[in-house]
Amino acid sequence: MNDGKENIIVKKSYSFALAIIQLYKMLMERKEYVLSKQILRSGTSIGANVHEAVGSHSKKDFIHKLSIAVKEARETLYWLNLLKDSNYILIDEFNPLNNS
Repeated sequence: MNDGKENIIVKKSYSFALAIIQLYKMLMERKEYVLSKQILRSGTSIGANVHEAVGSHSKKDFIHKLSIAVKEARETLYWLNLLKDSNYILIDEFNPLNNS
């Protein structure tokens, strides 16, 4: 699977997880405890599942792990939209994460 080239999906999902951790810290400072935990879990799970997919032993396992990553990405988008629409985060805070 890994032919020595940089895996852009692994790199981007890791960077996204770091951005989600920063968002989580900001939300905690704003005393938002429930939604912050939800987005932390789903947003960091994307990269974890991508990383597991890269190390998978079969095509079937690879597809399964990536499909979980996609589901976590969709859930994370839900939480991001909810945070934006409930005014926990500003559009300027939402846009960079939505465009990652």
